[in-house]
Amino acid sequence: MTVPALSLEGITKRFGSVLALDQATLTVRPGTVHAVLGENGAGKSTLMRLAFGMLAPDEGRVDVRGVTRAFTSARDAIAAGIGMVHQHFSLVPALTVAENVALGGQGRFDRRAVADRVRAISADAGLPLDPDEVVGRLPVSAQQRLEIVKALARDASLLILDEPTAVLAPAEARDLLAWIKRWTTGERAVVLITHHLDNALLVADDVTVLRQGRTVLARSMHGLDQAALVMAMLGEALAPSASDATLRGSAPGEAVLALEDAEVVDARGIRRLTPTRCEVHAGEIVGVAAVEGAGQAELLRLLAGRLTPTHGRARVPARVAFVPADRHRDAVALEMPLVENFALRDASTARGLMPWNALRVEVEEVLVRHDVRAEGPSVPIRELSGGNQQKFVLARELSGSPPALVAENPTRGLDIRATEQVRVQLRAARDAGLAVVVYSEDLDEVLALADRMLVVHAGTVRSMSADRDAVGRAMLGAT
Repeated sequence: MTVPALSLEGITKRFGSVLALDQATLTVRPGTVHAVLGENGAGKSTLMRLAFGMLAPDEGRVDVRGVTRAFTSARDAIAAGIGMVHQHFSLVPALTVAENVALGGQGRFDRRAVADRVRAISADAGLPLDPDEVVGRLPVSAQQRLEIVKALARDASLLILDEPTAVLAPAEARDLLAWIKRWTTGERAVVLITHHLDNALLVADDVTVLRQGRTVLARSMHGLDQAALVMAMLGEALAPSASDATLRGSAPGEAVLALEDAEVVDARGIRRLTPTRCEVHAGEIVGVAAVEGAGQAELLRLLAGRLTPTHGRARVPARVAFVPADRHRDAVALEMPLVENFALRDASTARGLMPWNALRVEVEEVLVRHDVRAEGPSVPIRELSGGNQQKFVLARELSGSPPALVAENPTRGLDIRATEQVRVQLRAARDAGLAVVVYSEDLDEVLALADRMLVVHAGTVRSMSADRDAVGRAMLGAT
């Protein structure tokens, strides 16, 4: 009988009164890709943090290659051949790529040797990185690539990947999935936590589904389809989406956001956005499409009032709701409770004493209305699952009836039910008269939401209809 690469048996974990894992099990065979699926808050990431030594189980046993382990830290797990790439990055922005890879190592830092190793791993994995680039200057997708390279640089034979394709462009995601499949030979194995069921069906040999902290399905992927996986995850079939036609309100109104020959030149003198003229009207969703680094980040932040143009003018209201791609870096303070994070909504305009009692009541209402699963307003936002953090950020930004919303990858890391809830909220915001701008690396998602499109290529913005072929060509610079 083959000894499992990883075996978790009878795992129970509580956080205060919350039962996060309830006798959960997971068995990963060597030479396989093992998908771990479930809704946000089902216990997936908690189970993997236990396997990686970041948490200790209240009950249960962790075996690695047939040996029972009692990890006291992630260092112990790394020494046992386990690597984990977290959904939320653990990078030092001020350091270079090579310096981040070297962190946690031993001995003298040899910059050239580390840089050569980064280049070799990056080339083999199809995850291009410049070892000398400062991490704080990297786009989100490049930071994700760096996290994967960090794990590979520590000679892991078991990789735990938590939503590794969430911030990758489609072509990059396909390359990564192909590499994962090639890498899992012999004793190597990959645990793939993902909300993208098509990714799981494409590369996974086995699957474990968690629901409310319990293992409800553990078997070979053979013979399964999306409908069967959704049923296991939710305990029911997912209701069909309401059509955009039924949700669309009146025709667009006056311009709420406008750029007038707005140009962005960065600190190094590089032009990130050429002089741009565009408007976003009340009661419409404008989708933004671009390949990574094309200038869409600068466009979104101009429209959200978070960036001042180098030349030209941006006309935006005093308050624009903004959902950034990296919520940990740009949207929340992890150690602060929900009520204090909620108060950040008015950070640029609020004056005087804070009405904390009223805010707590408002947060309690928001948690219920937006299905954010948390014990209450006093819970630190760090204790929420990634999906619930994202839903909280969107709920906070939409509260108080802002005139406009700019959302950057708003469904990143969300399960299928939460993704649909966010899409419904975006359409509802439009129908309530907000000017809505949405960017997603999933082109089909943007096209399904958008009334019209802005396509960014090499810093140049074009306005066009939501036609997939035309948008795809424009993203690549074709006329």
